[in-house]
Amino acid sequence: MEFGEKLQKLRKDRGLTQEELAEALYVSRAAVSKWESGRGYPGIDSLKELSRFFGVTVDELLGADEILSAAEQEKERLIGRYTAFICGALDILTVILLFIPVFGNGGEAHPAVSLSGLTGADPWIRAAFAVIICVTVLNGVCGAVISRLDRPLWNRHRLLTGIGLSVTGVAVFLLARQPYPGIVYLGILVIKGVLLIRGREN
Repeated sequence: MEFGEKLQKLRKDRGLTQEELAEALYVSRAAVSKWESGRGYPGIDSLKELSRFFGVTVDELLGADEILSAAEQEKERLIGRYTAFICGALDILTVILLFIPVFGNGGEAHPAVSLSGLTGADPWIRAAFAVIICVTVLNGVCGAVISRLDRPLWNRHRLLTGIGLSVTGVAVFLLARQPYPGIVYLGILVIKGVLLIRGREN
């Protein structure tokens, strides 16, 4: 009997709905449905909770092949979470652009200033710079929070948003002839790309 069938039988023997089991395990009903339909396995913590809740061993829940599949899925889940967290931290790091003197001011006296001291650009351009940086930081904060949750789809969407913001930042700063902030965004974009490629290889 496969894991999904075993779980469904244990749940029905207890007279529980998927919703009730999900509440008891502090997971979503969709997660229970996915496990029972054989589309995935629970993480290590959820397996321990299932084992405790139903009074069976993990070996009784999973066969040898299923244990290997569950371990592989857990590894992929952890890599995804760590990648999402690091990418979120990199987005948060862009807040330094608001305070360090990396913007070319176009004047002789102060060739490089912080964003607040930038007088050689139109106010709407300065506002656009601030918006890009603040949205990137906000995306990073959201990413750091979401990475702590077991929501792979949310992580994926947030990572794509972060990459889009990095590309936008590179384009905007370079088009506005602000190479140093553009280089910071480009560096972050390259690091994100390397992390995502390495995550897929593992």
